[in-house]
Amino acid sequence: MASIAKLLALLRDEKDNRIPGAARFALIQFAEKIELLTTRIEKLDREILVAVRKDPDARRLRSIPGVGPLIAATVRSSVLDACVLRLHEILRLGRGLTPRAQSSGGKERLGAISMRGNRQLRTLLIVGATSIIKLANRGLKVPLWIRTMLQRRPVKVVSVALANKIARTIWALLVRGGIYQASAAMLKP
Repeated sequence: MASIAKLLALLRDEKDNRIPGAARFALIQFAEKIELLTTRIEKLDREILVAVRKDPDARRLRSIPGVGPLIAATVRSSVLDACVLRLHEILRLGRGLTPRAQSSGGKERLGAISMRGNRQLRTLLIVGATSIIKLANRGLKVPLWIRTMLQRRPVKVVSVALANKIARTIWALLVRGGIYQASAAMLKP
């Protein structure tokens, strides 16, 4: 977005001859549309943040590392009422984040993640988990299982595993109440 602001400043400067006139006209149209969309997105982000701050369940969900206002709002819109959570609604949260089981003749094989369930929520959970892993690479304290898994598995696999863990934590907070508290034993260096 910073580059677009620089481009717009360059396009609006009539004295600058680096961009031909026809290209200037076309590019300024695109840049202005991007500016308009950015303004709308920022307004929607503010509205979502206000709605999340008003909802007590969404505020509690934000106490989980990797869960921001967008994830909390998406969970609250997809799960009707925390008091009336049924088994199928609970399983929907984590569905698509677990490996597909392929068993035959007593041999169990785990394949790729199943990609079932709410696609938007799954994507947001994986993005939230990836942000935690990026912070872990910068020195943030994370649970031991994440650090050991990062040493032996690709980052995306660890992100999906962490997203699954976040989904289960969301379920626990919605059903049992309370706020997320990491145990001291989990965060030992």
